[in-house]
Amino acid sequence: MPKYDVKELLAKAEKPNQDAMRLHPFYRGKIAVTPKCRIRDFDDFAIWYTPGVAAVCKDIAAHPEKVFEHTNKGNMVAVVTDGTRVLGLGDIGPEAGMPVMEGKAILFKYLGGVDAFPICLDTKEPDEIIQAVKWLQPSFGGINLEDFAKPKCFRILDTLREEMSIPVWHDDQQGTACVTLAGLINALKIVGKDKKTAKIAMVGAGASNIAISRVMIGDGIPAENIVMCDSKGTLHKGREDCKDEPEKWNMCVNSNGEQIVGQIPDAMKGADVLIALSKPGPGTIKPEWVASMASDSIVFVCANPVPEIWPWEAKEAGARIVATGRSDFPNQVNNSLGFPGIFRGVLDVGASTITDEMAIAAAHELAACAEDKGLTDDYITPTMDEWEVFPREAAAVGMKAIEQGLARFKMTRDELFEKSSSIIKHAREETKALMKEGLIEMGD
Repeated sequence: MPKYDVKELLAKAEKPNQDAMRLHPFYRGKIAVTPKCRIRDFDDFAIWYTPGVAAVCKDIAAHPEKVFEHTNKGNMVAVVTDGTRVLGLGDIGPEAGMPVMEGKAILFKYLGGVDAFPICLDTKEPDEIIQAVKWLQPSFGGINLEDFAKPKCFRILDTLREEMSIPVWHDDQQGTACVTLAGLINALKIVGKDKKTAKIAMVGAGASNIAISRVMIGDGIPAENIVMCDSKGTLHKGREDCKDEPEKWNMCVNSNGEQIVGQIPDAMKGADVLIALSKPGPGTIKPEWVASMASDSIVFVCANPVPEIWPWEAKEAGARIVATGRSDFPNQVNNSLGFPGIFRGVLDVGASTITDEMAIAAAHELAACAEDKGLTDDYITPTMDEWEVFPREAAAVGMKAIEQGLARFKMTRDELFEKSSSIIKHAREETKALMKEGLIEMGD
C-alpha cells in the first residue's frame, strides 16, 4: 500500500481556495458580453440597431420560429439559482451563489461553445421561481437550474420540463447522474463486475443521488441491488416517515431488495460500489466502513468542496477505485464533463427537452471516450482538457433527441459532430486570442 504525505496533500487541496480569493477580485467577475458581429464603423449600427433591426423584428413577429435564425436565442442558456444549496455550502443566498453561476457560464462557453448567463433569483418560493423561469423563455434556448435545495428542486424541474418548450435541466440531478453513470460503467469494467449483480450503497438521498439512482435503473441496474441511506438510515419499506417525499418513498418501496435496516455501515458492508453525495467531509465516511466492502471495491465520494473521505484514506482502507468531484484528485466525477456537451447537442438540434435517455446516451459516450484512450484505476472518465469529448457527447445527445422525435432540426451524426466541433473550437480560440493580445490579463 503506498504511503501518502498527508500534509502535502492537504496543502494541495487548499491551494485552489487561496488562488480563488486572489484572482476573483482581480478580475471582478469572470464573464462579460462581447459582440460577434462586424462593427467596421458607426454606420453598421444602422444594421444592428435602428432602423435596420425593425425589419428583423417584423419577420420574427410574423414567423416566431425565425427567432432562432435572426438572434442568438438558440445558443443562449440561463444558469438559474436561488442560492439555497450552493456547492454543499447550504443556503448562502443568491449573491453568494453568483461566483458559482459565473464559473458555470465559463465552463459552458469554453467547453461547449454555449453562451450562458447567471440569473440569481431573490426568492425561495417554488411557485415564484417557476414563474420567473417561464418568463425568461423568450430570451433563451435552454435553462440550467443550479443549486436548488430539495425537495422543491424536484417539483421545479418537473413542472418546468412539462410546461416549457425549451430544454430545462437541473445539473445537480441530471448532470451529476450522467457523469456518475459514465464513471461507474468503466469502473465496473476495470474490476470485472456486472452491473446486473453489483451491490451498490448510496449515501445521501438528496437531488443528486435520487437522480443517479433513477438513471442507473434506467440503464439496467436492478433497483433491488441499491441500498440508499439518508440522515436517519437505510431506505426500506418500513420508513413511513418518507411517505411525504415521493422520490424518496419510491426508493423505499422499490430498492433494497434485502430490506437492510440500519445505518451507513450496514449499507456499505459487502457492497461492491459506494456512491456518496452527502455531507462534506472529511470523516463522513469512515475508513473501517470502506474496509468492510467487497474486494476490488469502487468508492465515489463526491461531496463538495471536501469529499466524504479523503481519497488516500479510502485507498488505504482497501478501495481499488476512488473518485471524487474535485479536479485535483484522479477520477474527477464532475458535471463539467456533462452539461457543456449535452447542451451543445440539444441546442444544435433545437430539442424541446432533455430526457433521461439523452443523459444515458451522453454517459455511454463519455465512457467510450475514456475507454478509447485506455482505462486504468485512476482514469475512468475523460478529463476536461480532452476537448474532443464534448463534440462526441453533443453528437450522441443530438442523435438521441432526433430518434425520440424531440428535435426541430435533423442532421446526421457526422454533421452534428462537425457543427459542434466548429463552435467549440471557435470559443476556445477566441479566449486564447484575447489572452494573447492582453485583452484578458493574466493576473499572475
